[in-house]
Amino acid sequence: MVRELKHTEIGDIPVDWELQTFDETFRVISNNTLSRENLNNCGGAVRNIHYGDILTKFPEVLDCNEEEIPYINELSLLSSSTQLLQDGDIVVADTAEDETVGKVIEVQNLGDSKLVAGLHTIPCRVKKGDFAPGWLGYYMNSDLFHNQILPYITGIKVSSISKGAISETLILVPPFDEQEKIVQSLNKIQLLMTAETKVVNKIKLVKNGCLSKMFPQKDDTVPEMRLPGFTEAWEQRKLGELVKEGILEAPLDGNHGEKHPTSDEYVDSGIPFLMASDIHNGEVNIYSCKHITKERAERLDKGFARNGDVLLTHKATIGETAILSNLMTEYAMLTPQVTYYRIKNEERLNREYLYSFFNSLDFQTELKTKAAQSTRPYIGITAQQNLKIILPAEIDEQRKIGLYFRNLDHLITLYQCKCDKYSNIKKGMMSDLLTGKIRLV
Repeated sequence: MVRELKHTEIGDIPVDWELQTFDETFRVISNNTLSRENLNNCGGAVRNIHYGDILTKFPEVLDCNEEEIPYINELSLLSSSTQLLQDGDIVVADTAEDETVGKVIEVQNLGDSKLVAGLHTIPCRVKKGDFAPGWLGYYMNSDLFHNQILPYITGIKVSSISKGAISETLILVPPFDEQEKIVQSLNKIQLLMTAETKVVNKIKLVKNGCLSKMFPQKDDTVPEMRLPGFTEAWEQRKLGELVKEGILEAPLDGNHGEKHPTSDEYVDSGIPFLMASDIHNGEVNIYSCKHITKERAERLDKGFARNGDVLLTHKATIGETAILSNLMTEYAMLTPQVTYYRIKNEERLNREYLYSFFNSLDFQTELKTKAAQSTRPYIGITAQQNLKIILPAEIDEQRKIGLYFRNLDHLITLYQCKCDKYSNIKKGMMSDLLTGKIRLV
């Protein structure tokens, strides 16, 4: 059956769907301006929605029974004008560092608990329209609504929107029973995403706990927890000592012989030119990084990284680390933001162990403390080589520790891929269902 459409300011929609302005739909209620330091995750009488949690943590529909929402430290910090939220209220994040500004959550399942909206938020309550629970949360995070906000974003370093600017944006109002069916479908895929995300978070907690216990802390050389079958002592060295002994290779400190390429020198394919931002969560983003020609790369006198090298960021972003393994060219070039460490004696040092040690709490703390002593966060190669490394004397113990953490990383990647798959399915469903391209009634 052909469904009849009508043309509107936001595109073609089903003829039986209505539009009304943001100003017609909502009245704005009062929030507070408490910073993160005024909140805790332990307990209290009133919970608080911080704009940072909207942007990075909370889903479109905030189930107050399931999500961890911080508490206000002292009720005296709340002004008398701050209003408590109710089920069905929406909260808009009015500030962000990018175009995620304007993300919305819809409050649901509040029960008897008390909740307020905090810093950099616009809390709103419906005054006109009949909305199924969850509809506003999903619709107001769709491209159909968010694209309406984009022209009203102001700011350069920090993006923001105002209540007045979005007052004429349009809210889509399908028939109530159709809203319910759309929300039910999106809730199902959201539950799958949430389940996978919980698994990822649990594995990350296990990994962090093991990073703390399986590597000695501070000046100790005895780990709190060891893999079975190993009893030999561990030793404490400096990275520079391992370099001098030919166990490791690392670049010399100093500047490149020629200035780094400018943006007009980047090419679509060629030698990967890796920056600190290309290394994240143990992965190297080879496929979408910048590239330069081989001729241009050869005019740079250091930074030739190869598969198997352990990379470490030490400028701009501090402490991201990964093993370069997916390189399709002979080598990649590194900016001065990234150091490579190449294993030269595999019977003395295991690369998976080195990568895991670089992730350990003690090493990360020391690295960032040293970097913070610079005018701009930075720790050069010479300073890096004065950092300590604690390692088992037995290479087999190193290998098994490295393998243990690599397996945890593989599990995290596996479940994160499942979560990403469901996220892509959800985006497609939102595009089709929230625009009426696919009808459920």
